[in-house]
Amino acid sequence: MRPALHLMTLCMLISSSATADDELRLLRIGFGTNKPPYVFENEKRGLEFDIVVDAARQAGFEVQPVFAPLERLRHLFAERALDAITTTGPQSSDVACYTAPYIEYHNVAMALAAHHFEIRTVQDLGRYSVSSFQRSRELLGEDYRRMAEANPRYREEANQVTRNLLLFSGRIDVIVGDTRIIAYFNRAAAGQVDVTQPVTTYELFPPVLYSVAFADPGRCAAFDRGLAELRKSGAYARIERSYRDY
Repeated sequence: MRPALHLMTLCMLISSSATADDELRLLRIGFGTNKPPYVFENEKRGLEFDIVVDAARQAGFEVQPVFAPLERLRHLFAERALDAITTTGPQSSDVACYTAPYIEYHNVAMALAAHHFEIRTVQDLGRYSVSSFQRSRELLGEDYRRMAEANPRYREEANQVTRNLLLFSGRIDVIVGDTRIIAYFNRAAAGQVDVTQPVTTYELFPPVLYSVAFADPGRCAAFDRGLAELRKSGAYARIERSYRDY
């Protein structure tokens, strides 16, 4: 083989190998749409976003984030248009490798105090109109799923500020969601409804631990190693502290 042709072939092989390595290191990870303080979509940051991205980087990956409603993310993942999706877990029906839990959500039911609703169990929600977040019927336990399926006035929102608007305008009886997300979106809703109205919070749910669902078990295991290193190094705690005022 002539030297010039040999050099050209070698360069092409190196370039092809580098491209393949880059593709292996790139993770297309799905995040839900804007839900501060966990995900600030426009700013590409947030408590959840930072933990996932930094854990992936610890494992040697680069992240290409994809933001969409949770149901849309689920379909994209099933079609393998995404390598992984966040805010899920083994309680979901998706076929996937689930990482160790990386974050905890604290979900509650909430109603205007003026209604004086008697809500002691998840089943009691079946007597009221309820607005929740997408996929909550899969993620909040079997009792909740049965309530949601039997309640004709149950709905799930892709845009989470909608719950706050419905609650404080009196168009829904009860909302369900994470305490920090509800509190944040009160700020966004304040110009349209009176968010200073007293509310009653019903502690019906245990904390929910969320994992990342991966299509590839090898990448799943690598992410777990990165997450463990993030915790060990103190970086995980620093991320938590940076969002503690939300």
